Amino acid sequence: MSAIPVRSARDDSDLLIEDLDRAGCLVVKDAADSALREQLVDQLRPHLEKANVDDDNPEEFYPGKTRRVTALVSRCEASHELILHPTPTALCDHFLLPNSPAGYQLHVTAALEVGPGSRKQILHREDNSFTFFERPHPELILASMWAISDFRADNGGTLLVPGSHRWDGEREARKDEIVSAEMPAGSVLFWLGSVLHGAGANTSNDWRYGIILTYSLAWLRQEENQYLDVPLERAAKLSPEMKKIIGYEMYDALGFFDPRVATE
Repeated sequence: MSAIPVRSARDDSDLLIEDLDRAGCLVVKDAADSALREQLVDQLRPHLEKANVDDDNPEEFYPGKTRRVTALVSRCEASHELILHPTPTALCDHFLLPNSPAGYQLHVTAALEVGPGSRKQILHREDNSFTFFERPHPELILASMWAISDFRADNGGTLLVPGSHRWDGEREARKDEIVSAEMPAGSVLFWLGSVLHGAGANTSNDWRYGIILTYSLAWLRQEENQYLDVPLERAAKLSPEMKKIIGYEMYDALGFFDPRVATE
């Protein structure tokens, strides 16, 4: 399997689920219109302008020459529309709810501007932090990358290995099995947490702009600490749907709290 399936946001969710289940990755076009993308850029601009653009260190997991900003729930209200968008919701309901019946949660939020000269990232899986399950195993994470600008092979579009969600933990990808996710601005790329992937090398003169949002089973520890990035006074102003997705709700007996603390 060497191609990333491509669908439209207008397609029936069953078709998206079928493609994502088969390939482990999927591009959905026309998911975010230009007005929403402009809102995202405007709200994130002051934060990205303050972000460091470090020189590259080949020993580091994250490539240099990139602006990174996290804590999008607090910093960018427009991101809430992406987080609760019906397309990722339908995919999370299918792939995550069977393994976490009481719900799933936001795992990571980040805006990324990848600059010219940024190197290729090592291939990895989103669920590498959870080492307790032998591969292949039920899905723990669903990841998405929203294209705020065009993603091309030469500006470092995300690299993926379609079908690798079916592999055991020992198999490595051959060069001919690695595919670049090329998609126009407004598209969103989805991949299952067990799929090998990584940022591509930006050999162009353009900056590539994307927003990554990942979701995980609600009984797992989140990679991004939403309770610090979204403090209680900020969380209190969010919609019930947002409070639930960032983890401000119990999962069965997990996550209990005393509401009197907020008034003491």
